[in-house]
Amino acid sequence: MKHFSFLQTKTFKLQAFASALVLAGGLAVVAHGSVDPVHIHLRLADANEGPARLTMAPAANAAMPSVVKISMSKVVKTPAGFSGQGDPNDLFQQFFGGRNGGGRNFQAPPSSHREAGVGSGVVISPDGYILTNNHVVDGATEVSVTLPDRREFKAKVIGTDPKTDVAMIKIEADHLPAITVGDSSKLQIGDQVLAIGNPYGVGQTVTMGIVSATRRTGLGIEDYEDFIQTDASINPGNSGGALVNDRGELVGINTAILSGDSGGNQGIGFAVPVNLARQVMDQIATHGQVTRAYLGVTIQEVTPAIAKAMGLDGPKGALVSDVTANSPAQHAGLESGDVILSMNGKPILESNELRMAISMMGTNQPVKLQVFRNGTTLNLNAETAEMPGKPVERASNDGGSSMNTPLEGVSVESLNSEMAERAGVAPGTSGVVVTKVDPASAAASSGLREGDVIQEVNHSKVANSNDFASALRKSKGDSLLLINRKGNKLYLAV
Repeated sequence: MKHFSFLQTKTFKLQAFASALVLAGGLAVVAHGSVDPVHIHLRLADANEGPARLTMAPAANAAMPSVVKISMSKVVKTPAGFSGQGDPNDLFQQFFGGRNGGGRNFQAPPSSHREAGVGSGVVISPDGYILTNNHVVDGATEVSVTLPDRREFKAKVIGTDPKTDVAMIKIEADHLPAITVGDSSKLQIGDQVLAIGNPYGVGQTVTMGIVSATRRTGLGIEDYEDFIQTDASINPGNSGGALVNDRGELVGINTAILSGDSGGNQGIGFAVPVNLARQVMDQIATHGQVTRAYLGVTIQEVTPAIAKAMGLDGPKGALVSDVTANSPAQHAGLESGDVILSMNGKPILESNELRMAISMMGTNQPVKLQVFRNGTTLNLNAETAEMPGKPVERASNDGGSSMNTPLEGVSVESLNSEMAERAGVAPGTSGVVVTKVDPASAAASSGLREGDVIQEVNHSKVANSNDFASALRKSKGDSLLLINRKGNKLYLAV
């Protein structure tokens, strides 16, 4: 076997044949027919040369000692149940009737079994505090942590926040290799990242990808979503592990994947930004729980159709579909139909931005709002309060198209107490209930449903079917409806 030193040149002989591809001087040349032997000069790398210069190894080496394996177990109780007239798919019942025989009911005693799970976590302080996902330790009766050096510790759950899927646990250990925490707000689409965790329990694994998107929302994974999306391979067991940048700094906590039938990685993974996780962690460390601020508004997206109907110059801001009584929003003068354009001088491009910003603020904090109302811009001042036990739900987002007769194909009736009960709205609610929607109509395309209660048309209040008809006659083209759907208010542009 020949050995060559760095930049040493070696001459080879190569016989070229018809249509053979020949390398000469670094260029690809097609040689046709028989030719004379060709001399190829190769520049060979030094066998003693170091690792590739374009590598993520330094980032991986910096972060890997801080990523741990988390094992949990919990006892799951199966309630007592009848078998004699129970599940029709129970083969025992199909052939023998009740388990006591003769078709009699049999009360199965309650039982319990232990379930186990494996996830990942990230050491964020040398004295044993570890960040992970809430779903990794949710309901656990026992939690243990295995460090990369194979030491094992029992862990205590310090606090959890199911709304962001963040949890903090602690082990009794000192001088641990804590990860360097980065700034997730500086991430850009296209940045290289590493996902480090324990997929399928096979052991610590590092995968590489890029940031595919930031500020992903509306996925229905958590109540508060502001995800980093990455194509770095993330699989079951990676939950709670680290997403790090090219300097090995923690920028996210790997949380979820979009999987196919196999349940494995499809190139779409999501991580909680570390800036959000830090805010949750700080509250858990300080108060033992997460206390969120709120304004007392139900908000929804401003779709292009809604923006056009309201006279906005484009889909932006957060549309207020309802204001809670005696809330900070009501005290500040916010009204249903307002569009919040900015908060504390920062533009609101979509409703989730406002929701996330308010939820992570402290209580009794001043909030300056710029609001669009009936074609004019207002400045309102509010003060946050502590979120009550039942959080304000975000309204769904239904957009639509318009036509010359936007509510053609829609039948309504004046609301009475019986209809209000069936529609799931509070007694005394005013409006008209939708009794029929033509599936081919613009209203159906915009999301209007049977059972919806229409309370406003183009900001005109509707108390009965006569008011509804009058409001329609005044409409010019598009209609902006305020509807009450089972107690939740939202706007639809038709």
